[in-house]
Amino acid sequence: MTTMTETSARFREFKMPDVGEGLTEAEILKWFVQPGDTVTDGQVVCEVETAKAAVELPIPFDGVVHELRFPEGTTVDVGQVIIAIDVAPGSGDAPAPAAAPAQEPVEAPEAEAEPKGRTPVLVGYGVAESSTKRRPRKGAAAAPEAAAVAAAVQAELNGHGAPAAPTPAPAVPVQGGRPLAKPPVRKLAKDLGIDLATVVPTGKDGIITREDVHAAAAPAAPEAPAAVAPPVASAPAVAEAPAVVSDSARETRIPVKGVRKAIAQAMVGSAFTAPHVTEFVTVDVTRTMKLVAELKEDKDMADVRVNPLLVIAKALLVAIKRNPEVNAAWDEANQEIVQKHYVNLGIAAATPRGLIVPNIKDAHDKTLPQLAEALGELVTTARDGKTSPAAMAGGTVTITNVGVFGVDTGTPILNPGESAILAVGAIKLQPWVHKGKVKPRQVTTLALSFDHRLVDGELGSKVLADVAAILEQPKRLITWA
Repeated sequence: MTTMTETSARFREFKMPDVGEGLTEAEILKWFVQPGDTVTDGQVVCEVETAKAAVELPIPFDGVVHELRFPEGTTVDVGQVIIAIDVAPGSGDAPAPAAAPAQEPVEAPEAEAEPKGRTPVLVGYGVAESSTKRRPRKGAAAAPEAAAVAAAVQAELNGHGAPAAPTPAPAVPVQGGRPLAKPPVRKLAKDLGIDLATVVPTGKDGIITREDVHAAAAPAAPEAPAAVAPPVASAPAVAEAPAVVSDSARETRIPVKGVRKAIAQAMVGSAFTAPHVTEFVTVDVTRTMKLVAELKEDKDMADVRVNPLLVIAKALLVAIKRNPEVNAAWDEANQEIVQKHYVNLGIAAATPRGLIVPNIKDAHDKTLPQLAEALGELVTTARDGKTSPAAMAGGTVTITNVGVFGVDTGTPILNPGESAILAVGAIKLQPWVHKGKVKPRQVTTLALSFDHRLVDGELGSKVLADVAAILEQPKRLITWA
């Protein structure tokens, strides 16, 4: 995909690229440059979050930043221009942004310089193609009048009486014949029975916010004269006032986007596409915990992080080697089972942006020190929010460690396209029968979910039993490898 365009010999535009595998949008998390800053080819200018990861975008040419088209926090479609660069600074004064008509909405200062034939629209919803000739906007003149009437009635309800010459309320910016508001705000207004044309906006660039809608729906003061009735459009809001207070005081609404949105869609798709089966086993891992302690003291492991997850990962790799049929994928289009002769081992990682599952490429070929190093890099990168889309693509089998939260076990959902996922529970000191006597031992519960189209009960049981046997007697890492 082409990610840059030329608007003239002097100005070049950089478009939002597809930084993943067929992604359609990304959110601008942070700008590292501002208008007037000098940039060079390859310099990172912003960080964006896709449905898979946070990614830094470098600019592909030298120059001076002329314009940032979108503010931080905006979700931008792939292919939209996000920044304009002056590649010939000093050759003359930059063209001044064209003044917007009085009735036109203003997105942000930089949006006023849109190329001819493109109309600014609400931030976050792209740029609409249009002819250069403006058509009259229906309802644009009626909105200020409706807002003024609402303000006058509210003043009367508050006991101040109607002003002799009411000051017209600020004009409500409209787009395509309706006030500017994001879809969640429109839904809130609809639920409360509020006509957005009567709401005075306080948001940036004339956008109506949730607070504006709540203010418009605020209950009348008790001393309001009974003879004065609010406009018909506001009546439902007065009746539902207690619900408004409850909504603002007891609920917080968080937009679902980026990584969290992708996770939700993927998990729903997986749960209702692949027939899941989950099996459990509780195992004495006392010897494994002793091995972990010994490895921490081993000079060959001095520069890497050693923990139980490392041994569990190696145990799963050995179990897959003994039962290679478990490492497969279902090809729905061709109605085939695709056997994988490599293991890209996914490790579920909780991050501030949600759960992601990067994977260790060709984990089956790595020695224990190499596997430990790869695990350390994977976790650090994930926590820093720098995991690339490529690092999360192509996984075959995954481990999720719910034990770090003190959870005993769970029924994990498969990552789409993978055959199995192993959940590791908390390792706890418990009474256990060992050599005929009840003794305190380190015990954990493992859960293996698998796609029953690929893995039948016998195969799944063998894999889980092998992992458990290795963790009970870790010397099998040598004898079975």
